[in-house]
Amino acid sequence: MTAVVSETEETTVLLVDDNPQNLKVLYETLKDKGYRLLIANDGEKALDLAHRHQPEVILLDIMMPELDGYQVCQRLKADPVTSDSAVVFLSALDDVQAKVKGFSLGGADYISKPFQAQEVIARVKTHARVIRLERELQARNRQLENDQARILNAISEGIYGLDAGGNIVFANPAAALIMRSPVEELIGRNFFKLHMATSGDEFALLPVQATCQQGVAENQRDIALLRADGSSFPAEYRSTPKLEGDTLYGAVVVFRDITTELENEQELDAARELVQEQRDQLAHASRLSTMGEMAAGFAHEVNQPLTAITNYARVAKRMTAKDTLDRELLQETLDKIEAQSHRASEIIRRIRRFMKKPATGKEVLSVPALLEDTRQFAEVDMRNNEGGIEVTVDDSLPEVLADPIQVQQVALNLIRNALESTRGTGSSVPVEVSAALCGSGCVRIEVRDHGTGLPEGAEDKLFLPFYTTKQDGMGIGLSMCRSLIQAQGGDIGFERPEDGGARFYFTLPVAGAVANACRAD
Repeated sequence: MTAVVSETEETTVLLVDDNPQNLKVLYETLKDKGYRLLIANDGEKALDLAHRHQPEVILLDIMMPELDGYQVCQRLKADPVTSDSAVVFLSALDDVQAKVKGFSLGGADYISKPFQAQEVIARVKTHARVIRLERELQARNRQLENDQARILNAISEGIYGLDAGGNIVFANPAAALIMRSPVEELIGRNFFKLHMATSGDEFALLPVQATCQQGVAENQRDIALLRADGSSFPAEYRSTPKLEGDTLYGAVVVFRDITTELENEQELDAARELVQEQRDQLAHASRLSTMGEMAAGFAHEVNQPLTAITNYARVAKRMTAKDTLDRELLQETLDKIEAQSHRASEIIRRIRRFMKKPATGKEVLSVPALLEDTRQFAEVDMRNNEGGIEVTVDDSLPEVLADPIQVQQVALNLIRNALESTRGTGSSVPVEVSAALCGSGCVRIEVRDHGTGLPEGAEDKLFLPFYTTKQDGMGIGLSMCRSLIQAQGGDIGFERPEDGGARFYFTLPVAGAVANACRAD
């Protein structure tokens, strides 16, 4: 559906939403307010309408198929015809990152759904007034710039009138000033012999010659011209043929000395290089600062597989001390030591790679296989905490797109916390790990324990750096978990079951799902 529903010459407002009911509500809200309303139900139609009608205000839904609101806004701002339109985002997304992203792309405002009619009316009125005033100001500025340019051209640019042979028949005072010669001494001299150090045989190749001889307009910059005293200067010139009907009588040449301009450009280039160099240094310093802030977190994550390696090694030593050696069990234990060492190596490799360039490392993953691997990594923790782990996953669960190492770090961290909490109450109930489809594009993974739970009010601080409820904890684990899950495009959270304990969960996007499928509205 694309339609012009009002033909007044007032302010134009474009309504964009893939939901017909939302479009109807917006139209009913604004229809009697004196606006010319345009309607589009997808991004491509919105771009076409905006380019043709240049609306002052665009009410733009974010969550749309194919082109979402962010992409539409980006293309609107890249088009000179629509770049000054005020884009007001409409969305149920109410988190700070969604708003920051919208404003970074050029959005002027943000209205949360469900929207209030009075709020929509007030914001449209404000932005429409601002855009109309800005456009009027731009028009006045363009007129002033044109007037100013004519004045400056008349004063500062040299002007010659040439006949068909290139002889100077007119020169203005600015030309005399640039040439360092009186006007009367310029009149009658040949333009090419005066300004070009060349022989007569090469005249046909000289600037302005084609204008004088063939009536072809020219425009060149940074061409060397000579003054009357023989000194050289860089110039920009425009030559226009003098015509009366079909008869060519010569040319008008407007020129100026661009020595200072070129020097300024060189200085500007040098300044840009310096700014870029300083920007690179700042980026490097920022990266080092980030590494410093994350160092404790990396140490915490590396410590998990190292602890597991130590425990498995102790188990292996006890096996070898027995009279009867269970080679199969020993081999299994050694395989686990090798797996944990690879895990530690992978974490260190990611730290080193972070210093070079960002890398997602995302893969299409099987959730049951991922959680089973994680359960095996946690076997030592189960024995140390005298607990158990039950994994419940439907084999038909779709695959997800995520970094396996980072997801395992999160799951293992939550499982270890759950085992420790369960042991604190002396409970023998196993930690429950489950995964299920959440919506059409998201998988939710839960870790449930029957332990001590968390104190009241902990939700607000739980995922902040250096907040911990453990006596010897550093408060790094959950903060790191949040960063890792957000990097996958998912969310992480905490719930209080009615029968006690704690339930932590995180979400991962299904492979092939639309962007932001796991972001909370």
